[in-house]
This record gives sequence, structure tokens and C-alpha cells, in this order.
Amino acid sequence: MTNRSPLSGRYTREELHNEARALLGVLEGVGDLESARRALYEAVGRIQYGLFDTPASLSQTQQIRARDCANVLRGMLLPRSAKVAGFDMAQALWDVQRGAARDDLQPGFWADVTHLVEGLFGRAPSAPIEEDDIFDELTGREAAIQRSADLDALWERVERHAARFESGLSETARARRAERKRRVLEALGGTEKDWSDWRWQRAAVLQSVPRLAKAVKLSPEALGLVERARQGHLPFGVTPYYASLMDDDPEAGRDRAIRAQVLPTARYVEAMVENREQRGEAFDFMGEHDTSPIDLITRRYPAIVILKPFNSCPQICTYCQRNWEIDDASSCHEATPEENLDKAIAWIEDHPAIHDVLVTGGDPLSLGDDDLERLLGRLAKIPHLDLIRIGTRTPVTMPMRITEPLAAMLGRLREPGRRDVAVVTHFEHVYEITDEAVAAVDRLKRNGLSVYNQHVYNFFVSRRFESVALRMLLRRVGIDPYYTFVPKGKEELSDYRVPIARILQERKEEARLIPGMRRTDEPVYNVPRLGKNHIRAMQHRDLLAIRGDGARVYEFHPWEKNIVERDPYVAFDAPILDYLERLAALGEDPGRYVGIWYYF
Repeated sequence: MTNRSPLSGRYTREELHNEARALLGVLEGVGDLESARRALYEAVGRIQYGLFDTPASLSQTQQIRARDCANVLRGMLLPRSAKVAGFDMAQALWDVQRGAARDDLQPGFWADVTHLVEGLFGRAPSAPIEEDDIFDELTGREAAIQRSADLDALWERVERHAARFESGLSETARARRAERKRRVLEALGGTEKDWSDWRWQRAAVLQSVPRLAKAVKLSPEALGLVERARQGHLPFGVTPYYASLMDDDPEAGRDRAIRAQVLPTARYVEAMVENREQRGEAFDFMGEHDTSPIDLITRRYPAIVILKPFNSCPQICTYCQRNWEIDDASSCHEATPEENLDKAIAWIEDHPAIHDVLVTGGDPLSLGDDDLERLLGRLAKIPHLDLIRIGTRTPVTMPMRITEPLAAMLGRLREPGRRDVAVVTHFEHVYEITDEAVAAVDRLKRNGLSVYNQHVYNFFVSRRFESVALRMLLRRVGIDPYYTFVPKGKEELSDYRVPIARILQERKEEARLIPGMRRTDEPVYNVPRLGKNHIRAMQHRDLLAIRGDGARVYEFHPWEKNIVERDPYVAFDAPILDYLERLAALGEDPGRYVGIWYYF
């Protein structure tokens, strides 16, 4: 990375050497790598034992953090970790101690390892979330009253942080959207009646630069990237409705997350264009080629399959998992040939182990009501299917698609005690939640349908308490938080990636503070070919190394590891220092995120 920020300038080889002096001192006179490895491994154990032998010198939090850092560092020093990760921590520390040249070690490495060593020695700072109180010194009713007062003060801070993020239901947002709607309709030559017709919304999807520029205020750089994407035949499209959610003053930053959903970054465009002819090979991160026993079907779990009857969406998400197979916006494309669909449904019928089908794609609600009812009706007749899920983003991008007839049809497919039907969508930010979206969800709920949200925790929605604000509002709308996804480790999506440590921090320091039914989502990493790996518990992964650029290297254990033998998966994370620098560029105080270094 060039033009490093002042934040990265704080982390140097000299600083690490100074912080780790008591650890690296055991390498004096060591003549070979394996001796250095053993000496470091044993020294970490002695340091940890010494801290716990005199616990009065550390707080409980510092002791636990020292334990975590010791366990992580010992794991990184193992020969197997070096072999699997392709980076040897013992070699790096030995080189630091003896002054050997290591041009590959960058500020991201110095930063992460420095914090690891500070944690090991009990010198790590705590996250500035809650002030100290005297609750632990009291008992009985006096303790209860003090605890209640402390919790009141804590909740005030939660609400203050969450209030930074304006929702689409605020009065000022409603006024902005009304004006934006008027201007979009004017640009497209549409009417109020058109606006409420999902077919018009789908047909009027903004794909060309001239149409987009008439409807949305965009910078020359953003327009240039869209033009480059279109010239490279990349899928792109924004519904008129979603375009109305983009403010006329983007520099204010309220709609940053919304724009990031659809406007491609330079790295994304260049990677996609460069690999245009072999997108299937280059971008199939989840290995769907290896988990598709028949066209239109993906299977990674014993009782669940994915059925993909439609190969596009009304609007194309920039971070789409299936960007390698998604066609252009759905106004120009039709559904899968009936013959292929017949074979896929017959395959499901022939596999009684399947109890749950996720109908996705593409977005299946791009289909008309008759086609959709015919498809779902066929699935409902399969005796062993007891759950049909509809994976769709139309409540977010085109809520007028959720008509009363559609919601009633989906509701009729439910047979309580026999089969349920649920809708799974993707709201990413409170600014996406509008009166139209609320009404769409309400129509589904009034017809007995459950609605769940899958949250892609990308960079543009990852600030302090940003997801807390979303979860709180989702429940008021009637949507259950379901999954929080670690963004896919796809190189073309590097601008969207967030360190795993940030997701773990968000769960512990932010989501944990809100009522339980608002935080029902499970943070997961999608392992290629195998599926979701829960990251909340350490037994699902090992931290093997910190590469020279600061990227942590994880080994994810397959969900089947205690059932059958299955190879693990090695993943390279987004460097924490790079992430904090990007936050600082948005005006965030990196000091508010200090605890991030100690989530592994």
C-alpha cells in the first residue's frame, strides 16, 4: 500500500522489537530455525504462566486477553501452521531479532504482531465502550439499584451511537425520497401509476450511463466505472425505486451503503473485465461447479438444496456471490427453459433426504405470478419437502413486487404442521428501509409468511453500531435477523471485505448489548464447496499466521469434521490495519475500534 496514513506510521519494526524485547531475548545465540521455534514456543508459555502466577498485577480482562494471545501465538509458531499458511511466524520473529532483511513485512504485520505481544504481556488497552462502575463492590438491593443505573447509562450510549445512522423512515428521509422519486420519474418519463407497477420498475431498470446520469447524481469517476463495466459486458442494473434512495448530496454520506450496493469499484470492474471470458473459472468462489449434481441445483448439506430457476435479478448487487453466472438485469431475460426445470424438480423428487429447498438464483420474484405459482406448486407437491424458502431482494430493491395477490399465493402454499414457506431477503442498512418496504413485508406477514434477513457485513456497513441500528429496526418491521455473512474472499470484492476480527468485535461489544430477539443472526463464513462455518466459536477455525501484509491466515474446519474426514479450508483475511485506515478516511476514530486486535 502506498501513501500510508499516520495510523500506519505508528507501527514499525523498531516498535515491535521494543515491545517484544522480553520475548525475543530468548533467541540470543540461537543458530537455527527449529531451535528458535522451540525457544519462542516455550517462552510464550512461561510468560503466560508468570502472569497468572501473580494475577493481582492484571485485571481479569487483561488476564483473559493474555491467555488468548498466548494461545494464538503458540499456534502460529507450530511447524504445521507455517506449512499450511505459507508463512512462518517463527522465522519472521527470528529475523526481527537478528536484524535480517525482511522487505515483505509491512506496517499491517508490525501492527497486528505488536498488539498480539502487548496482549500477551497484559499491556493491551480496553475498548472505550462502558465506563467503570462500582457495581462489584455492592450487594443486595443497593447493588441492584446501582446495576440498573449503570445499564441505563450504557443503553443511552448505545442509542447515541446507533442514532448516527439515519433510517429511511425518518421524516427528513421521507421528504428527500419524495423529491428523488419525482426527479427519477421525470428523468424516465414515468407516472405515479408506473411507479407502483413492478413490471414498469423491472422494464425501466437503469443500465446505460446516460439514463443513470439523468436519474442519479454521480461523480465522473463513478460514471466512468459504470461505462467501463457496460463496455466490458458486466451485469449491471439499478431499479428506479432504488435510484430514488440515493441522495442528491452524496458527499453527506447518508447513502454511502446504498450506492455501494450497486456502483462497482475500480478493482471489481478491472478484475471482471480481465476475466470476462472465464468468469466461471475465475469467480466461482463457492465451488458451485463441484456441488451441482444437475443443472439448476446446488447441494452442500444433507437435507437442503438450492434451486435456481431464474438467472438474473431486477438489480445487480456488486458483491454478488454468483457474479460469474448472473446475467444482466432481468428486464432483458427470461426464465430457465422448462425442460431444465423439469429435470431439476424431478431430481429433488428422487432424493427424499431433501426437506428444505431455497428457491433463488438470480431472483425468483422476477418471474410473473403465474410462472411462480406453477413452479412453487410443483415443489409443494413433493411429499418430503417441508420448507420452501424464497431468496429475494425485491423487498429492498423493488418492494412494489410484493403485491397482495403474490403474498396471498405464497401464503396458500403453507400447510401448518406439514409445510412452511418463508422469505429470505437482504437489507444491508437502515437507510434502505422505507415505508414501501415496510408495507411489502407487512403484506407477507399478514399472509402467515416468516421473513428473514441475511446481512452481508461489508465495509460500507461496518462502522460502530451500524448493524445494531439495522437489527433494531428490522425487528420493528417484522423481519428476523438470520445470518451475518463474512464477505466472500473473492479478490474482485476486496473493497468490500472486513476482517473477521471486526465481525467478532461487533458481536461482543455492540450486538451483545441489544435485546436477544434483535440479535438472532449467526455470523458465518461460507467455506467453498462445503458451506457455512459458524465463526462465533473458536473450535471452528485456527489462526495460523499473520502474513507480511498483515492479512491473518485462518484454517476453517469443515462442519462435518466430527462426522466424516474432510479437508479444511485455508483463507486469507483482510488486514486489520488497512481496514482501520479506510475507516479513518471516512472520518471514523480508529481508537473506538481498539479491541479489534484481540478477536481471533
